[in-house]
Amino acid sequence: VQLQASGGGLVQAGGSLRLSCAASARVLSRYYLGWFRQAPGKEREFAAAISWSGGNTYYAGSVKGRFAISRDNAKNTMYLQMNSLKPEDRAVYYCAAGYFPITTGRLSGVDYWGKGTQVTVSS
Repeated sequence: VQLQASGGGLVQAGGSLRLSCAASARVLSRYYLGWFRQAPGKEREFAAAISWSGGNTYYAGSVKGRFAISRDNAKNTMYLQMNSLKPEDRAVYYCAAGYFPITTGRLSGVDYWGKGTQVTVSS
């Protein structure tokens, strides 16, 4: 199982970024996918998750209405469109795969982790 996040960078507050997560075909064929993030000195936390078909999405309250998760199974890729970014969104963002429990936001619901990508938001 391989997951590789990309697309992070430096953006001003109010700006946008789109993260991508390339996944192996085995992951796309059977798993829910999600994004978690970890800010400096803080615990890793849930941001968003999406069902296998893409028909159901789940968001943490802190990002709901600003972030949008999607997946393109034909391209073996998941995305996180982040709009209206705030300084508190600064974190390393990780893509993850698991079954339905990943939608609860608990780290125990994740079966596989990818390497993260850094997002920095300047005020």
